[in-house]
Amino acid sequence: MDCGIFTSKSILLFLSLVFWAAGAALAYVGAYVIKTYDNFDSFIQDKYTLVPAAIIIGVSVVMFIFGLVGCCATLRESKVGLSFFFLIIMGIFAAEVAALVFSFIYQGRINADLERSMNDVFMKYDEQGADTKALECCGVLNYTSWSNNTWFRNNNNTVPVSCCKNSTQCTRRLDQPEQLNTQGCEVKLDRLLQGVLGYAMLVILGFAVIKFFGMLSVCVITCKSGSRRSGYQPLYA
Repeated sequence: MDCGIFTSKSILLFLSLVFWAAGAALAYVGAYVIKTYDNFDSFIQDKYTLVPAAIIIGVSVVMFIFGLVGCCATLRESKVGLSFFFLIIMGIFAAEVAALVFSFIYQGRINADLERSMNDVFMKYDEQGADTKALECCGVLNYTSWSNNTWFRNNNNTVPVSCCKNSTQCTRRLDQPEQLNTQGCEVKLDRLLQGVLGYAMLVILGFAVIKFFGMLSVCVITCKSGSRRSGYQPLYA
């Protein structure tokens, strides 16, 4: 068998198998991003932040179906099947690039959006709103941010229980910072979201590279099979 055909078929078969694994991985990443945002939705008021995650989950669904199509089309060297597989790969590649671009765009806007959203949340805090205990933080910039808050003044100049390191032995007073989580929530949440987006972007980039080589392989098989005798040729001839 021609070395180019053998290599291209091997890449496409590997790519077909990767489709299932990639679909599962992307579904996990998309769900993890949405879960992270959902946990802190009180701080994030712009719904467009979920666009990359929605694209990732949409891509993962079609990958499970199209893995089988790629396998059959590659083994039979079907021009129609390979053309269809090429369009599938190209579509998914475009979607992954779009998700990557959206991630890059939003990554640069996280800090400004968080500062605006969190200031609004803390100014309207009523003890029924966002709980920052999971982040182990207090206030927007730091624990002293509460001193400008109406809730703070209406509650004997004390901060919420979520600011305490140990809620059972905490006076919640600003003059006893050793009992409080002194770091601001904006920095911690920004670091968390940046990490999640960075992880998602690396996964998307890795799969996009695989799709690129898959499209090249389809082109090689289609061109070479057109220049030799027609008919079925096994993968390992």
